Amino acid sequence: MFFGTQRRIVSLWFPRLASDRVLRQRPVDGPFALTLNQKNTNRIYCLNTAAIKQGLHRGMSYADARAFCPILKSREADVDQDHRFLRLLGRWATRYCPWVGLEEDGLVMDITGAAHLLGGEALMLADMQARLMRAGLSACIGCADTRGAAWALAHYGEGIAPPGDMLSALTSLPVAALRIEEPIAVALQRLGLRSVGDLVQAARAPLNRRFGPSLLRRLDQALGAQPEEISPLSISVQYAVRMTVPEPIGLLSDVMAGTERLLFQLCAKLKTQGMGARKLCLTLRRVDQGQQQVELRLARPLRDPQRILPLFERGLTEIDAGFGIDQLRLEATQVETLPVQQLNHVSDGGRDRLDDLVTRLGTRIGLENIHQFIAADSHIPERSFMVAPAAYSDPAGPWISTKPRPICLFPPEAIAATGLRPPKQFRWRRMSLTTGRATGPERIAPEWWLEDDNWRSGLRDYWRVETRQGRRLWLFYTPQNPGWFVQGEFA
Repeated sequence: MFFGTQRRIVSLWFPRLASDRVLRQRPVDGPFALTLNQKNTNRIYCLNTAAIKQGLHRGMSYADARAFCPILKSREADVDQDHRFLRLLGRWATRYCPWVGLEEDGLVMDITGAAHLLGGEALMLADMQARLMRAGLSACIGCADTRGAAWALAHYGEGIAPPGDMLSALTSLPVAALRIEEPIAVALQRLGLRSVGDLVQAARAPLNRRFGPSLLRRLDQALGAQPEEISPLSISVQYAVRMTVPEPIGLLSDVMAGTERLLFQLCAKLKTQGMGARKLCLTLRRVDQGQQQVELRLARPLRDPQRILPLFERGLTEIDAGFGIDQLRLEATQVETLPVQQLNHVSDGGRDRLDDLVTRLGTRIGLENIHQFIAADSHIPERSFMVAPAAYSDPAGPWISTKPRPICLFPPEAIAATGLRPPKQFRWRRMSLTTGRATGPERIAPEWWLEDDNWRSGLRDYWRVETRQGRRLWLFYTPQNPGWFVQGEFA
């Protein structure tokens, strides 16, 4: 809200948004229409000016349209793409003001305090119209103090309403300009209330009893008697940069130089937003309009161009430049929060070098195939660690254990022995071993709240056994179901 400044709203209406979007990419001469299947009937969804001159209109069946106009060219409509295109236009409209909202088939903009930057409202609206025409889009624009009045002018009387006098700008417009439902507009016309001026002069109490409060609310909103807010469009930050070269390039050194320039621009944008890139996509457009992409997935979020650039080299060596590359586009397709870290003379960058190594290996075999061990909170040997992808997990910290654990752990292997203490001689893996020294026992109880078939024998008494043959084994004895097993080997 700008205190002391009259609020001004601009409504942008795109009467042929869907067809204009398609014809911008693939122009068609003559009548053209987009069709949409509605209630098992293929109907006209949007059409161009040439089709309208042939007597076609929105909502008529496609079969009737072909009967009226045999030369009609058509294509199936894509409502999702139309909505996405409208959101892109919303991003474009922020060049005029920061407060832009979406409507069903247009945009609404709060230009309060911004029109003077372009020389006034008339010059601002003229600039909008000129830019949209160059882009191949037909648009109707209205400007007023209220959202309802601006919408009415855009749809029924394109122009600029004088500040503070909405009634004079709306009095001659039909009642449908108040954004009311069609049955209510038809009923008002049957009563002789055809224009907004007629509706203003009519008694309000009978109108409220017959049509409900929605009619008078729309009227008051258009005239400024009731406020109406604008929900701004939530625009996500796009981490993408592009560069067009004056002459086609094809050498690896030239492509790397262009990629370096894009990286510096992209990383500066990431740093401003406090983000780091996890996945980068470099798109190279050739002069024959063909495109090739190099995707780079990073082990950790990064925004250092000097560290990222060498990681692109392997992918760029496999690119077929054809007759030359004339455009490079770099986009961070996946980003994560990367706060600023304090640097000191103690850190040696060892973690950074490890992350770069994981990234280089990941470009060859896939990041998900490089694993690391992570300590887990469990006293059961088999559950004291987890295996996770190194690129998507952080070490939980140093391994903390009050008891020594073997460097190699494997499923229990039974040996022929009896007694409560480790046998003096036993055979394991076709080797005859003699016990030199045994340390223990360390009793480990099963986790009763978890089902585990390997621990159904109950308690285990673990021993560290050093054999005379040089083997240092981890044995355990099961008192409840007597038996000896080897489960690990120390270094």
